[in-house]
Amino acid sequence: MRPTFIHAILASLLICIQGFSAPTQNERIILGDERFEEYIPLINGKRVAVFSNHTGIVGDKVTESGYGPHLVDVLIEKGISVRAIFSPEHGFRGTADAGERVRSEVDDKTGVEIISLYGGGDALGKSNMDKFDILLVDIQDVGLRYYTYYISMLHLMEACARSGKEVIILDRPNPNGFYVDGPILDPEYKSGVGALPITTVHGMTLGELALMINGEGWLSDGLKCDLKVIPCLGYDHSMKPQLVVPPSPNLKTMRAIYLYASTCYFEGTIASLGRGTDNPFELFGHPDMSAPFTFTPRSVPGAKNPPLKDKLCHGYDLRDKPLEDIWAEGINLDYIITAYNELSIGDKFFTSFFDKLAGVGYIRDMILSGASAKEIKDSWKDDVKVFKARRRPYLLYPET
Repeated sequence: MRPTFIHAILASLLICIQGFSAPTQNERIILGDERFEEYIPLINGKRVAVFSNHTGIVGDKVTESGYGPHLVDVLIEKGISVRAIFSPEHGFRGTADAGERVRSEVDDKTGVEIISLYGGGDALGKSNMDKFDILLVDIQDVGLRYYTYYISMLHLMEACARSGKEVIILDRPNPNGFYVDGPILDPEYKSGVGALPITTVHGMTLGELALMINGEGWLSDGLKCDLKVIPCLGYDHSMKPQLVVPPSPNLKTMRAIYLYASTCYFEGTIASLGRGTDNPFELFGHPDMSAPFTFTPRSVPGAKNPPLKDKLCHGYDLRDKPLEDIWAEGINLDYIITAYNELSIGDKFFTSFFDKLAGVGYIRDMILSGASAKEIKDSWKDDVKVFKARRRPYLLYPET
């Protein structure tokens, strides 16, 4: 296969894979995108669009020379007519800042149009939907309600349902698929970082979540999507699969992916979670805190203007915390409560974004009233129980 623009962007990500490693042979999971015999017959002779980004490498394979081929390259090699690529937050290359507007463009090697869902305008309008017959979804999610890839999938499913297009999910494991935690989203706090009535950590793959979206009637106007999921083989929800590609620019390590459920709440405060350092989501602090560990956020690719840029922050380093402890804790609000108590500025600690991340209003209220992390976690136990029962009919893989 000739080198392509898509190959080039994957090669450029090799510098970002610290903390990631390929699964051993005994742990080998066969991804949906590897199961060509299941989906190539469904798309032969059809016009195909792909929802993907830099994570869409076939089989999550890494060789000495770099990443394995991207799904788009493989499809073209197999003679499939790929008419468009839809790209999510952070862009097709996975390097743009959170929420940054990313322009649409054309891959100059393959000639495939890349349509940015974060580019403004009507990306899912009739002119773009008329370009294809079937949408393939192949993108690595991390299993949290405020991680936006599933929201883009939701919008695509809805647009395809309106346009009479088929959707095929090439499923991938969820690195946080071994547990469920957090409150169910209160509709009052529905936003661009929370679109469905699911727990903060939902523990589902995108394929399972897509089945739940369809089955629970979560598409608007009672729409149903013509949906098929190509499941992984050899995966279950007790596993902690290692990703080989950072799923977004500030989730640089597996530790960051595991801590994300707890430290992402700092996005809704005046404190820093380490954006603009080498270890975002693994640190937290503020110039007015007194802890001995220090870091200084800088302008870097993927965090061009991080909170507290160029200011010396005092705080805490979570890089030495045992992974087993992080796994056992799930969402740990002790980090937020520690920073809140040290800064002693009351509600000024929070921004309006905090409640959108939390998906409910009572977490902020409980912190302000002096509740402990355990007391807050106990408050959503029933939500976890209700959601686990509601999602069960849609699970494709054994539960833990």
